[in-house]
Amino acid sequence: MYSLFHFLIFFFQVNYVKGFGKLSGPNSVSVDLNAGGSETIDAKNIILAVGSEVTPLPTAVVDNAGGKIVDSTGALQITKVPESMVVIGGGVIGLEMGSVWARLGAKVTVVEFLDTITPTLDKEIAKTFQKILKKQGFDFKLSTKVTNTVVRADGKIDVSLEPAAGGETTNFEADVVLVSTGRRPFTSNIGLEELGIGKDRLGRIEVNDHFQTAVPSVYAIGDAIDGPMLAHKAEEEGIACVENLAGFSGHVNYDVIPGVVYTHPEVANVGLTEEQLKEQGIAYNKGVFPFMANSRARAMGDAEGMVKILADKETDKILGIHIIGSNAGEMVAEGVLAMEYGASSEDVARTCHAHPTMSEAFKEACMDAYDKPIHF
Repeated sequence: MYSLFHFLIFFFQVNYVKGFGKLSGPNSVSVDLNAGGSETIDAKNIILAVGSEVTPLPTAVVDNAGGKIVDSTGALQITKVPESMVVIGGGVIGLEMGSVWARLGAKVTVVEFLDTITPTLDKEIAKTFQKILKKQGFDFKLSTKVTNTVVRADGKIDVSLEPAAGGETTNFEADVVLVSTGRRPFTSNIGLEELGIGKDRLGRIEVNDHFQTAVPSVYAIGDAIDGPMLAHKAEEEGIACVENLAGFSGHVNYDVIPGVVYTHPEVANVGLTEEQLKEQGIAYNKGVFPFMANSRARAMGDAEGMVKILADKETDKILGIHIIGSNAGEMVAEGVLAMEYGASSEDVARTCHAHPTMSEAFKEACMDAYDKPIHF
């Protein structure tokens, strides 16, 4: 039986080649085939969508096959719930993977070099998120670094810790260590240097507003270029890039790319944080509505979290949306649409929302942002 994937390949006459590809010229890619041998593919244009890879941590060398010190890929391959897991890095991926294993019964300890988890999130949201995870059994060691990891003969792992600023070493024992200290563009050994295609200091491919590299026939999108490393961001860039190649005006509005942390509850955001607004000197109003006051959330027994709306003080235009709650990743889409079309908090607040729904909290937070709350 053929899948939809195979049907689309046949219908659009896509040639699917499996192997490791490398630029061999402005209009050609050489491929070391998985099945053996090699092949050269010629094309008028080439789009690089090479993605990213886990950033290595010298003090905790990943060995997914061993199942003891793993990255996010290895964390999905663990066959037995560990009694204890140390997550190195308090970012999105580490908390998502840690949340999975915590719900399955593991004792999860998060070691984060900075003084906060999820440092790119709004600080109020990050603090609330951390409190919720603590209630779920997470332990946090902030402002702390991992200086060494040793897998013992009995299978346990000795993890050595120090304060981020330096100080006395302490030892910690775990069954599994998950390294989640970030990702880096997968841009080495793919022929960029040979063609004179530039990279920035972080290894990202340099492109113009049309995703075009220094070689006019070569384009790049996704994790390999500047911007958040998100699948939906890459998808939008891919569509825009192809539209440009076809003679249309492809465009991505990077100000309204949503982000979601797939824990429980979920965390979702789009736009600016309070800290960014203050740094930019933008006067703003803030509206907050807790899910504890939302009838659907209470009926579901899932009322932790809140919706937070940030709007321009003068124009009321929505500048930032931050949500902690069940299904936050779905709910944020309303905010993305509102921001894409320049809506004010009053615009959303005066839009009828079905009752009872979780999304009513979004309406209520917007009402609070323009100082007309009614259900507190």
